[in-house]
Amino acid sequence: MESQVRGGTRWKRFAVVMVPTVTATAAIGVALAQGALAASFSVSGQSFKVTADYLHGEGFQQYGAMDVGTSLDGKTEQHPVAVSAFRDARIQNMCQSVVTPIPLFGNVTLRLTAGDSNNKDRQVSASNLYIDLDELATDNAVFHGIDIGVAAGKAGKGPGMKEGSNQANPNGFAQQADSVDLYGVEQRAWATTAGTFTLPGLHMSLSRGTNECY
Repeated sequence: MESQVRGGTRWKRFAVVMVPTVTATAAIGVALAQGALAASFSVSGQSFKVTADYLHGEGFQQYGAMDVGTSLDGKTEQHPVAVSAFRDARIQNMCQSVVTPIPLFGNVTLRLTAGDSNNKDRQVSASNLYIDLDELATDNAVFHGIDIGVAAGKAGKGPGMKEGSNQANPNGFAQQADSVDLYGVEQRAWATTAGTFTLPGLHMSLSRGTNECY
């Protein structure tokens, strides 16, 4: 099952993510203040899946980092991630899902949706958005004013690296763009933080079994 933590690091997927493709998503339900992504930054023992019909982002950058998590059986694991950051983002028809196995009961899916594809005034919006992801796919991605291969600490088009981020090398590989347009987004992420997060039409449901966004 994709949502459960497996042993080892995903270096091949990490390498695939760090090419000129990007996406953005949300840990829905709360608006989180922008914080430090330090080596002690703890993520849950489960990743989550997100889809979106369309995402437009202004001020984009992406760089490699490492999150630390505790699996469902209590083991500490490191997760190599690509941190995708946006100064501002707007998302149409967003879906987020996470599947949790419950002993003697089976899987339970938490699924959240927000944003209206047909109404620009009811799109999901976020500022200073940071997404820690290890897998993504899009139908199409359009970058405007892209720079590939810049030093992570020198990328100035996005919101900047998270303050206190001691697991990300400021001299490491990064990319940036003035803006991006992403269509048909599918991604798996470990964490998301944002300065503000607006979620019109938010709906949450719990269901028995596996009912993921993709």
